[in-house]
This record gives sequence, structure tokens and C-alpha cells, in this order.
Amino acid sequence: MTAGSEHQDILDWTNASWERLPSSVELRGRAAEMAVRLAGEIQAGKLPFLATPFMAALEQDLAELEQGFLKRFEHMLLLGIGGSALGARALQKAFAPSQDLPGHRGKSLWIMDNVDAAVLQAHLDRLPADKTLVYVVSKSGDTIETIGQYFLVKQWLKDALPGSWKDHLLLNTDEKKGYLRGEAAQFGIRTLPVPDNLGGRYSAISAVGLVPAAFLGMDWRALVRGFQEVAAPLADPGLDAGKLAAHPAFEFAVWGKALMDAGYCELITFFFIPQWASFADWFAQLWAESLGKDGMGSQPIPTVGATDQHSVNQMFLDGPRNKACLFVERASGPEGLPFPADMPVIFDYLQGQRFGALLPAEALGTRMALCQSQVPLVCLRLGRDDAQAAGKMMALLGAATLLTGWLMGINPVDQPAVELGKRLAKARLGASGLAGEKAALAAFTGLGTTGGRDERGF
Repeated sequence: MTAGSEHQDILDWTNASWERLPSSVELRGRAAEMAVRLAGEIQAGKLPFLATPFMAALEQDLAELEQGFLKRFEHMLLLGIGGSALGARALQKAFAPSQDLPGHRGKSLWIMDNVDAAVLQAHLDRLPADKTLVYVVSKSGDTIETIGQYFLVKQWLKDALPGSWKDHLLLNTDEKKGYLRGEAAQFGIRTLPVPDNLGGRYSAISAVGLVPAAFLGMDWRALVRGFQEVAAPLADPGLDAGKLAAHPAFEFAVWGKALMDAGYCELITFFFIPQWASFADWFAQLWAESLGKDGMGSQPIPTVGATDQHSVNQMFLDGPRNKACLFVERASGPEGLPFPADMPVIFDYLQGQRFGALLPAEALGTRMALCQSQVPLVCLRLGRDDAQAAGKMMALLGAATLLTGWLMGINPVDQPAVELGKRLAKARLGASGLAGEKAALAAFTGLGTTGGRDERGF
């Protein structure tokens, strides 16, 4: 991503504040070490999100699905949580936004990524079962939030379509094991595999995100092309220290780790492409769940312009000096409607301009204000805000996150702390075993002590 024509995607490091990040010099010297590790882990099949060895088979499956099976449905109800849903939502909001606009008549994607009983009930009350495909995404096949919804939605389909309910299900899960794999085998439900070693937050470029994209008629092939354009050099057997050092993902990783070393513990992701706002949420999970380990990491703060100029930007500009910013904008956007000629004099500076001029002006003003407030800032400027550019951005940020974790000395593909909350939730619901978790719950809730709880009305 280097400067060039107006349609190129650019990383602008002008205001990265390298002079305040002294550890960046030592970190850049680790390119050879990182290149060797990349080659080894890719060869061992541990980084499928970069090498995408599954893509040829998936492209064939997707082509067949979109030519026949997916055409049968008007609605897709996606059951998934975390990385099983965030990528799909970002793609829908960016490239199929008509669903959120008045008068929508095309296909619709509904994402159930929480355990809100009222919302699930509302979907089941209003969706036409005969026109709905239920897409269940769980690598393990036993994610309690997703499987709990699956039990209820499966019964809803059976009640409404007793002779064809299984034909309205598509399961995306482990190829060989797990509860959903057993369901597929028992009932003959259509499935797609989640490749081994592909964690949820790195999986948007797999069937997890691409099936909803194909269903909604997005250009998922361009998304894949863009992703592979950035990821392929990192998976190339010929990768060496020089080539890695020149790759923008490594430069971003050096910046990310050097920021942490210098005490910048929050990373703002300011998206000045309104329809791409959900990519900030997708990146927040990617960065936080990958790098929040052993007392280290930096907190991602998803933000969208111009909306958040009028909410949280005061803190960014005049609060603690512990923040850096990834600023995402486009080279140009839609022109919009022209302003009318009969506006008040105080707004005469808008005469002859169009509404589309406001957002880039707001972006420039916000970016300049952040830099003047000494916020280290890297600007990702997209030549086009299309699917190919989105694929490039997703590969860049995914690879940068992985490399940042390695520079930190932690494992960026696990999430051990998250598992504790899952075990405690299962213990609260009465799952067998989990004696330690049940004892801890009793103590935490005051049921296992004589001291009682300190609860006060307000």
C-alpha cells in the first residue's frame, strides 16, 4: 500500500510519531526472526487465514450455492457470536446496506449474536419459515449461546415445515467433530467445514463471512482477491527479512508494539466511511481478543466519523495522552445532493457545494485536530471503498494483529481468559462437573459465605 494513483490504497505514516516510539528500532530488527516463524507456521498448517489453502474448494462450493440453493430463500437467519457474526455484519452493512433503508424489497440477513430472548422470539414470530435459511456458525459445535438458539430455531422449523425443515439449515462447523457435526450426520443437514486452526476472529474470509456475502449478492470474489493480494506475500515460501520488513502488516505491527512500549494503551479506530462502521467492531474483537494477554495489550476503541466527533472525540483530543489512532477514510465518496441556492447568509460558504463535501471536510478537520493534540496517527486511505479494498484491509489488519502478538511474546490466536466466563456460565446453568467453578460461583454470589453481600438501593 504505497502512494500512487487516486485508486491506490495508501498507508500514510506522516503522523505516526515514530520519534516518540524508541523501541521501534529494535522491533524492526526482528524481521528475520518473524519471517522464519511465519514460514514455519504456514508450512505446519497453523495459519490458514493467511495461506487460505481452503479457498479453491470453498470458491467451488460458494459458486454452486449461489447458483441454486441460496436462491430459494429471501431471508438468512445467522446464529453465531463473536467472530462468527462480526465479519458478516460488517460486510452486510458495507456492501448490502439497502436492508437498513426504507422500502427494502431484496434479500435480508438477520444476525442473532446475543442471547436476547425477546429478540429471538420477535424474529421467529415475524420471519416466514418457508422463505428463511438458518445459517448456524460454530467451529466447536457446542458454543452455548449459538447452540441454545439452534435448539429453539430447529424446533420452529420443524413445527412450521415438518417435511422439509432440515432443508432450511446450513451448518458451518468442524469437519469431523462436535455436536453440530453429529446433527448433520444424523439428519442429513447440509454443511460447510471450518478449517482447522482457523479461529473465529480470523475467519471472516472463510465460509463464515462469505456465505452471507454470497447470499446477499456481494462481490465476494473481489473480497477474496483483495485479501489474497495482501496475504499471499506473507505466505510465500520465499519470504525473507527484507520482504517482511517492506510489508505494511509488519510495519503496523512494529508501530502497534512500540506504542504499547511507550505507554499508549488505547487504539482508536476512526472510520470515516459511515457504511464501514461495523468494520471497527470487527477489528475491536480481532485486536482485543488476540492481544489482551498477560497484563499486556492496548484497548481498541471503535469509532465512526462524523458521528463520534460529537460524542467521544473530546476525550481523544483533551483527555489522557495514552491514545493512538488508526484513521480510515476514502479518497472520494458520493457527491450527494446540491445545497439549495436560498440558504441564510451565515451558511454562504456552502453555496455551490454538495452534501458529499461535508464528510471529507470533517475527516480532514478531525485528523488534523488529533495530530495537533499529539495523538500518534496512521491513516489508511482507500482509493475505492469496494469489496476488493475491504479484503485488502482485512488481510492487513489480521496479519498485523498476528505479528504484533508475536512481537509481544504472546499467543495471538488463543483466548484463555474468555474461557473462564464460559465455564462459569455453564456451571450457573447446572452443567455436570465444573465443581471448582460452582464453588467459586457460590462464594462470589454470597451463597457460600456468612458475610452476606453489600447491596444498596438507590
